[in-house]
Amino acid sequence: MENYLPLLIALVALLVGIAGGKAHERYKLKDGRLLDRRRMRESPHYLQALNFLVAGQLDLAIDGLQQAMQLQPDSLEMRMMLGNLLREKGQVGRAIQEHQALLQRPKLRRLEHANVLLCLGLDYRGGGFVDRALDAFTEVLRLDPDNQYALLNLEKLHAEQHQWEQAYAMRQRLTALVPEESQRRSRAILAFLENERGLEAMRSAQPAEAAQRFSAAATLDPTALPAYLNLGDIRQTQGQTAAAVEAWERLAQVSPDRAYLAFDRLERAYGELATPERFAELCRRLIETNPQDWRARLALGRHRASAGRHAEAVEPLFEALINNPHGLAIHEAIWRTLSALDLPRPLVNRYIEVTRDAVFYLDPHVCIRCRYRSTELLWQCPHCHEWNTFVEERISPAKDETTPAELIH
Repeated sequence: MENYLPLLIALVALLVGIAGGKAHERYKLKDGRLLDRRRMRESPHYLQALNFLVAGQLDLAIDGLQQAMQLQPDSLEMRMMLGNLLREKGQVGRAIQEHQALLQRPKLRRLEHANVLLCLGLDYRGGGFVDRALDAFTEVLRLDPDNQYALLNLEKLHAEQHQWEQAYAMRQRLTALVPEESQRRSRAILAFLENERGLEAMRSAQPAEAAQRFSAAATLDPTALPAYLNLGDIRQTQGQTAAAVEAWERLAQVSPDRAYLAFDRLERAYGELATPERFAELCRRLIETNPQDWRARLALGRHRASAGRHAEAVEPLFEALINNPHGLAIHEAIWRTLSALDLPRPLVNRYIEVTRDAVFYLDPHVCIRCRYRSTELLWQCPHCHEWNTFVEERISPAKDETTPAELIH
């Protein structure tokens, strides 16, 4: 029995140590009494704060967190949440103070340190302190090299500063980390960044490098439409009109609904190649592919009118008007054509009938991420800085004033 006594003592000591550790983890001595940490986490204030946060009621969520923190003032999680909520409320200074105070804690683990720094970087970014934000996110990557949020924010910061090389490098690292289902979107962003690198090369009078960048962008993502436009522009300046046409026609093949972006370029280039009929053929193919394509009809009508064939221009213009009675550009083209024909009364009456309930509209575009509106198609949203998120906003042909607007891709 005496042989087992030391082993029994060691076993009892181990159990007592485990129990003591669990008790220390769960309980905290405050003001001479033990507080149950688990019960504090389950306090109604903490749960209510989470509910308010989900409901988007930030003021109530902040109040709930502050009340919960009276029971657990040293909670890292709660203080991080409080700082983030303050930032969302626009109180960036208070958010920075909260997160800076957390960094002063003596025993932060490596990943805890990285997470607090990430929050602080977001505070700095929200306050417009770009250099401090860059330093904070860079330090996050030193502590946690695969932190996707730090990489994403660094990419956006560099892009906002038009530092395309650095933004591209961040997106490359991020692309290697995202799951397979997100790879396509990430490669699309890489393609837009590559296109911006090409534009930078154009501004630096390096056409060969610019052409290489645009080609690489189209290879990364065939739907990176500005790459085709810019590649064609480079070929055109190099006197390679046929190659330019090839790039612009490729855009029309990849995205027929955005083919109108290359209409003016193609019409001029076909004229230089002494094959103007190719533009009319392109418009007809697009109309056959999509009978509701009002832009192709408008382009065809304008093309015929510019050649002096005003009588032939009328029909595609009226067809465009039927498909989009609110498009101001169509109305302008029709009036120019009717004026060239000396305003024949039957055609004027037909125009009045088609447009009786129409409201002239500038075809604005809207970002599907943040709802930012623009009268022109933008490749990057100036508000949320996401890529390729604009769709054209169209008003449906209205039977009454309650018909909602529809978004078309």
